[in-house]
Amino acid sequence: MGVFVFLPLILPLTALPIARLAEQHLHPRSAALLLTWVGAILAACSTLCLGLLVVVGTAQLPGNPLPDSWSDPEVREAVPYDEVAGKASIGVLALVVAACALTVRRHYGFRARAHRTLAALPDASEVAVLTDEVPYAYALPGSPGRILVSTGMLSGLNEAERRALLAHERAHLAGKHHRLLLTVQLAGCANPLLRPLRSAVGYSTERWADEEAARVTGDRRMTARTVGKAALISQRAAVPGLAAFAEAGPVPRRVAALLRPVPPAGGWPPALTTAGIAAIVAAAGTAASTLSALNAAIALFFVLQSATYG
Repeated sequence: MGVFVFLPLILPLTALPIARLAEQHLHPRSAALLLTWVGAILAACSTLCLGLLVVVGTAQLPGNPLPDSWSDPEVREAVPYDEVAGKASIGVLALVVAACALTVRRHYGFRARAHRTLAALPDASEVAVLTDEVPYAYALPGSPGRILVSTGMLSGLNEAERRALLAHERAHLAGKHHRLLLTVQLAGCANPLLRPLRSAVGYSTERWADEEAARVTGDRRMTARTVGKAALISQRAAVPGLAAFAEAGPVPRRVAALLRPVPPAGGWPPALTTAGIAAIVAAAGTAASTLSALNAAIALFFVLQSATYG
């Protein structure tokens, strides 16, 4: 197993340049999907290797339920610095599991409370207009998904801007953006080095929804104006818990992007472009992490099998 067990724990460092390059040079839909998959795979590999270290560390503890042969010297030699790494990984994995469980509980708990509140309203349509001076608009996922918009937000927009706003929120629901955001949030819990992906995916999903709103309304300039006005209005508002489902991202960059032509949406970008480099780095880092995790898992399996039946 050797040092390969540690590589997936540090390879998420590639998330920093990947996130910046992808959100700047890829189509927002491509960037959001790429970064989410990269984060999920890197987090899974990191957690797997952490689990392998836990097996070695737990085997060294007195009274553990694992076979005594799993604490033999040949098993410990499979992991560099086994005394420190093996035992430390037990506490680290416990923190990872607790952080992920708390994140999932908060996510679904808030959704459940929000849907119970909406169920008490007489209007069960897709768009729930709440009488509230505080301006906000959110996409609430569920079965079915709902759009929450306050009278404070609607009063600050004209009819065309309201259509753009609703098209934006519908794009969040149609694209299942809450799943992407939850995935990268869990990835950040599994490995703190993946936390930059959360803001990058949050920005990319907002840009994705912006582009869908511009396509539906057929007016990119008006959509850009809506984004700017909604942001200016919302600056005075307290941010409720639903904001975690779709972070706003840097508004000036979103407005500037809408004032430019529609970004190209294609497959793999050319290798000699900045976007191509971002995709290659993402693919290489993810492949290296996956291969390292599989190598470590297979190596430990054979070492434990040899110690058990040898």
